[in-house]
Amino acid sequence: MKPLGWWLMLVGSLRLASVWFGFFNIWALRLAVFSNTTMTEVHGRIFGVWTLLTCTLCFLCAFNLENKPLYLVTLLSFIYAFGHFLTEYLFYHTMALSNLTTVGIFAGTSIIWMLLQWTAHQQRHVKHS
Repeated sequence: MKPLGWWLMLVGSLRLASVWFGFFNIWALRLAVFSNTTMTEVHGRIFGVWTLLTCTLCFLCAFNLENKPLYLVTLLSFIYAFGHFLTEYLFYHTMALSNLTTVGIFAGTSIIWMLLQWTAHQQRHVKHS
């Protein structure tokens, strides 16, 4: 597996912890992510389902880096997630800067790495003569 694939596996695994918190430990999710607001169990489960979807994308993309539509959707999931958290911090003030920084490190690294590797994982076509 290529280094980007391993990175996506790591990020997907860390996202699994957020899925757990969303479904079963709303207090930990609030402390780790949305520390400046109240959350209900419904909010936690919605966050858990979204995060489970993005986690699944990470795992699938890690094993299929040459699949451009899957690669693009995974990249977009990082962009959307970072945009969401940035909005929560800047406009709604539901996150602390330290929590945004943690999200930014993982999302930012993933976005930059995936953009830099966009053409590196092309399927190679053998030309028959």
